[in-house]
Amino acid sequence: MFLVLAMSLVLTNSFSQYNSVIKTGADQTGEYLSYLKGKNVAMAINQSSIIGNQLSLDSLISLGIKVVIGFNPEHGFRGGNNYSTIDEKTGIPIKSLYRKGTNKPTPEDLKGVDVMIFDMQDVGTRFYTYSSTLHYVMEACAENNVELIVLDRPNPNDSYVDGPILEEKFKSFVGLDPVPIVHGMTFGEYAEMLNGEGWLENKVKCKLKVIKMLNYMHGKQYILPLPPSPNLNTQQSILLYPSLCLFEGTVISQGRGTYFPFQVLGNPELKYKYSFSFKPVSIIGMSVNPPLLDKDCFGLDLQEYNTNVFKETGRVNLSWLIEFYSDYPNKDEFFKKDKFDSLAGTNKLREQIIAGNTEKEIRDSWEPGLSQYKAIRVKYLIYN
Repeated sequence: MFLVLAMSLVLTNSFSQYNSVIKTGADQTGEYLSYLKGKNVAMAINQSSIIGNQLSLDSLISLGIKVVIGFNPEHGFRGGNNYSTIDEKTGIPIKSLYRKGTNKPTPEDLKGVDVMIFDMQDVGTRFYTYSSTLHYVMEACAENNVELIVLDRPNPNDSYVDGPILEEKFKSFVGLDPVPIVHGMTFGEYAEMLNGEGWLENKVKCKLKVIKMLNYMHGKQYILPLPPSPNLNTQQSILLYPSLCLFEGTVISQGRGTYFPFQVLGNPELKYKYSFSFKPVSIIGMSVNPPLLDKDCFGLDLQEYNTNVFKETGRVNLSWLIEFYSDYPNKDEFFKKDKFDSLAGTNKLREQIIAGNTEKEIRDSWEPGLSQYKAIRVKYLIYN
């Protein structure tokens, strides 16, 4: 736990060094505070939802805003995988939007609510579930005549767009919308796209207000002030995540159960091939009973990998996936079929790797869908 807190401190120190000129939507209280006065406010937030160094809920309440209910995404309301139904600090009721069957606020949840605030730190990938939470929150607000305010935040992976487009039959909570793995948008822009393209259920449109950032542009370096979720606890893990999350649909560990998750890859069966090793263990607040618990895993150490390559090439790394499949001895066991296909948004990627297709052949198959998405995306960009 000490190491996790130390990593948070590193991120915070880096934030003050690199991001002094960027002002998030949440920090611009003058743009929305008067609009909230006298209204019943709901908040969809988590531990990354901060104004200055204080949780936005606590800050707004101290400024006289009446918050009547909170909604949490995956990993809980104040972080640490805590899914309490009452916020101990403020006493407001909390509803989970992550547990099975509760992904969308109900009419009862929104009864008496005038306006909803959505404020979460994204990392810019389709399978990071906060974008699905945004989708469902927008639907619920549209259906219940509740205005939504998105307090916009930077996307640390918004310098490129890549990956296969989600196919309709593979929709799930790790992918609801027809976008690529790396979508290249802030949540404010993404919300405008959901409305504008009619992607919400029954093509409903949410009454939407985006509080824009100041001094932000796509591709500008942004060091997150806090881990957006327990296992993305360093800037390195955040930048590697778009390329490594697909491994969750395989037998290869991504380092859950270590203090460097999403920075390593390995499996016990690869001892003959790789010298680097790590051993997943249970870590309270990060990973309890992770895959391959207490087993020595052999593979790649990516803690010093040059992540600038993603921005320079505009691509996720597919070679690691192809390489590990090639090296793994029991190929019939490599993929967890349903999970991998849900993460990829298609069954074609898995089938192409099994068939031995080259990276170029795989990438060529993403067209014309990827180019068509890019043309849609540009219509909703707020920042140059």
